[in-house]
Amino acid sequence: MTRETESLFNRHLPPLADRVRPKTIDEFIGQSHLIDKGRILSLINKNKQLFSMIFWGPPGTGKTTLARIIAHSTDAEIHELSAVSSGVKDLRRIIASGQANHDSGKITILFIDEIHRFSKSQQDALLHAVEEGIVTLIGATTENPSFEVISPLLSRCRVLTLKPLSAQALSTILVHAFATDILLQKGTIQLDENIRQRLIQSAGGDARKMLNALDVSISLSGENGVITEEILSEALQSRTQIYDKTGDYHYDTISAFIKSVRGSDPDAAVYWLAVMLEGGEKPEFVARRLIILASEDIGNADPMGLSVAVSGFQAVHMIGMPEAAIILSQVTTYLASAPKSNASYTAVNKALAKVKNEGTPGVPLHLRNAPTNLMKSMDYGKDYDYPHKHPDHFVDANYFPDGNKSMFYKPTNIGYEKFILKRLKTCWPERY
Repeated sequence: MTRETESLFNRHLPPLADRVRPKTIDEFIGQSHLIDKGRILSLINKNKQLFSMIFWGPPGTGKTTLARIIAHSTDAEIHELSAVSSGVKDLRRIIASGQANHDSGKITILFIDEIHRFSKSQQDALLHAVEEGIVTLIGATTENPSFEVISPLLSRCRVLTLKPLSAQALSTILVHAFATDILLQKGTIQLDENIRQRLIQSAGGDARKMLNALDVSISLSGENGVITEEILSEALQSRTQIYDKTGDYHYDTISAFIKSVRGSDPDAAVYWLAVMLEGGEKPEFVARRLIILASEDIGNADPMGLSVAVSGFQAVHMIGMPEAAIILSQVTTYLASAPKSNASYTAVNKALAKVKNEGTPGVPLHLRNAPTNLMKSMDYGKDYDYPHKHPDHFVDANYFPDGNKSMFYKPTNIGYEKFILKRLKTCWPERY
């Protein structure tokens, strides 16, 4: 690092991600489905017509940046709150300011980062101001707002989904950073193509993560300003692994947790559960993921798995922390120890693909309901053979559209699915 570059660092420059943050919609890179000509944010920028919205997407995809660009392009006064550190008192202060602006014809935008962490009472306190147009709400969340935002507030917002940035978008952001940043544009920092590609790949679609890693690499690069493989590795590893519900470590940890349960290791699963809970993760978030896993990875190998997971979610919701940790531990260890099968998950995906590719068929007449005489006269329900009239309550009949027989569900020989497979072989020997 040159003396000039070092002196810039000594001025305590803002982080690189803030220094190169886009200020207009034309400078913004990525999210073309929202900002391209004729798309929703482009129209807001052009027509200056605002509405409340919630940006839902992974970290580092531009949620905060877009909120600031919208405020600038519409000449609105913007107030930013973090749901982690703000309370109802802060909301009331901003709403009072918004009321004064509203009376004078000025737009007030309230940007709430991590809106999924706002309590129900905080969201209730905000509802009236949004309804009356006193403030225009722009929320940012990494969680599904359907679960985290109260229905009355959600119904008054448009949910806009942001996607992880592509490698091409991240590359363009890097080029822009080297061309415009006060430090990088001097050409004293050297980054060869292999290091550049590794930096992009390590970001996982998160521009902030990529720029922060580059920022640390610059500080470690020494007098020659060359970022080597070793320096980049150190920069990537030196990021403080404090559990952040909006950061990449959040996603890495829930991934490790789910993979541990899927891999039938209750000890590793409980360890990652403890990491999340100790870091302040919402227990309902973990419980919901366990419900999905109970069907996706266990299914009919242990049908009780889904019941345990759903009951666990309800109990966690009623009890809350810290006792909810005990309930989550019980559900986690049960599901991790249960026999595994993804046969149900695979079956529905195959069926969905077939319907998507071939379209929706007509329902055969014998499978249609016939509640009226007219329908009966049209042969609805004709020749339907009621299974309960037969031994074992089964009859060999065709339940598919004509000529459309397929095998989607392939139960394993594991757990309860072993019994299911035996019965299906008896019922449908030509298929199973």
